[in-house]
Amino acid sequence: MDNAIAIITARGGSKRIPKKNIKMFCGKPIIAYSIEAALKSGIFSEVMVSTDSEEIAEIARKYGANVPFMRSEATSGDFATTSDVLLEVLDQYEKLGQTYTYMCCIYPTAPFVTGEKLKEGLDLLKKHNALEAMPVVQFSYPPQRAFVINSDNQMEYKEKQYITARSQDLRKEYHDAGQFYFYNILQYLKINGKIETGIVPIIVSEMEVQDIDNENDWKLAELKYSLLKRKE
Repeated sequence: MDNAIAIITARGGSKRIPKKNIKMFCGKPIIAYSIEAALKSGIFSEVMVSTDSEEIAEIARKYGANVPFMRSEATSGDFATTSDVLLEVLDQYEKLGQTYTYMCCIYPTAPFVTGEKLKEGLDLLKKHNALEAMPVVQFSYPPQRAFVINSDNQMEYKEKQYITARSQDLRKEYHDAGQFYFYNILQYLKINGKIETGIVPIIVSEMEVQDIDNENDWKLAELKYSLLKRKE
């Protein structure tokens, strides 16, 4: 087991999907999937949930996570960043006499995270001595061929140099899968969490990724998850 901490960030407020972080997803609270993946990976000496909600804390403990302290008011508002939360957690643990070499921020609404992916993330971070390792997914359609709507309400190519380019000739581009982020803590603290380079990818398929911002997204995520489970 590595000297690593898993930090699952789960505040109580959710406007678009009420109680999103503990809403039932394919039979159990969605946060349970993140907790179970972290525990199953076997790489963390601490798996904790950072929350301002006693209800979330109770469920987190039920599924095996620690909640040694509650999130402060300063990091519970709409304008607090993930980095603010992580830095607060590390500071609180240091006050408890506990320090770590690596940390992984796992989102509470990430049912596609697995113990194997988390292990891969830590392995890549170490192998490349990177600042960060994170899952990404290729854009399903080349962004270089995107349209924009102009002031006359007409569409035009955003990047006109690619009008005649074949899709297969364009460079592949990727976006954040919104699942987890692995960091070397010492390096993270040196730059105060402001990482722009030194990121290594964990490439995942589109079937393992789904933004969950509304009820339709939730249904799509459950459908994808169910289909993946049938294939196992």
